[in-house]
Amino acid sequence: MHINWTSRDLDIFLVLAETGSFRRTAAQVHLSQSAVSGVVARLEESLGARLFDRTTRSVHLTAAGQVFVEQAKLLTAQTQEAVQRVQHITQIQSGKVSMAALPSLAATLVPRVMARYAAQHPEIALQLHDTLSGPAFDLVRAGTVDFALTAANPDYADLDCTPLSADGFVLLIPLNHRLAKGRSPLTWLQAAALTHISMPLPASVRQYANAALIEHRIAFKPRYEVEHIATIHAMVKAGLGVAALPELAAAFVQQEGVVIRRLTAPDIQRPIGVVTRRNRSLSPAAQEMVSMLREEMAALLP
Repeated sequence: MHINWTSRDLDIFLVLAETGSFRRTAAQVHLSQSAVSGVVARLEESLGARLFDRTTRSVHLTAAGQVFVEQAKLLTAQTQEAVQRVQHITQIQSGKVSMAALPSLAATLVPRVMARYAAQHPEIALQLHDTLSGPAFDLVRAGTVDFALTAANPDYADLDCTPLSADGFVLLIPLNHRLAKGRSPLTWLQAAALTHISMPLPASVRQYANAALIEHRIAFKPRYEVEHIATIHAMVKAGLGVAALPELAAAFVQQEGVVIRRLTAPDIQRPIGVVTRRNRSLSPAAQEMVSMLREEMAALLP
C-alpha cells in the first residue's frame, strides 16, 4: 500500500463522513464538489478499499470507511499533538536545559541566571553540573549537557567554543597584610614573592597564574594547593597567604576579612565561552539560557 494523502485530505474525509453530503462538505471546506470527490478517490486508491457507498442523494460509510474514520481521527489528533509539542519547544514552553559550568561560575553568576530563567520559563526543567573543563567537555560530547560554560577552549574536532566574555585577575589579601591598605592595582611581579594559595593543575586558575609569572621568568610555586574557592578564601582570611583568582571567582568569596586588588602587568584575561557539540544546534530554550548568561556577564564585567 502506497500512502498518498495529507492531513488536509483526512480532514476533508472526516467532514464528508459527518455530513454525508458532497455538496455540504465542499461548502464547509471551501472546495468544489469535484475536488472533494478527487480526495476521496485518492484515499480509496491508496487504501485499496471503498470508503463510501454513494447514491444520487446520499453518501454512507462502508465498513472499511467506518474503521478508517476512527483511525483518521487518531492520526489527526496525533498530528495536532506533534505540532503543539514542536511549538512548545520553539516558544520555550516545555523541555529541559542541562549545562556544565566551572565551579567558580556555578557558585556565582549561574544560579542568579537560573533563578531569572526559572521565573520567566517555569515549564523548562533546569540541570546544572559544576565541574572542571575536562570533565565538562566529556559531558558535552556525551550529550549529557546541552553546553558547558568554561574558561578553556577545547582542542577537539567535535566541539565548538563560542566566546561569551572575559574576566581579569585579582589578588585576595588578608585584612592585616601590608598590601591590604592600598587600592591601586598590583603587578604580578609584586605578588610573586608572596606566599600563595592556589588550585592544583590542571585547574584554569593555576594555568593562568603560571602563564602570568612566566612572562617575568618566574616559576609559580604556591605554598598551598586546594580545590575549592571557599577553602582558598578561608585560608586567605586566616592569614596563610594570598590568592590570585579571576574576578568572577573572587566575587564568590568577597567577604569581610579579605581585601581584593586588581592584578596587572600582564593584564591576564580569562576567556569564558560556551562549548557545544560541533554541527549540533542548541534548542531555543538552551539558546535563551546562553543569552541570559551573556547579559549577566556583561553586567558583572563592564
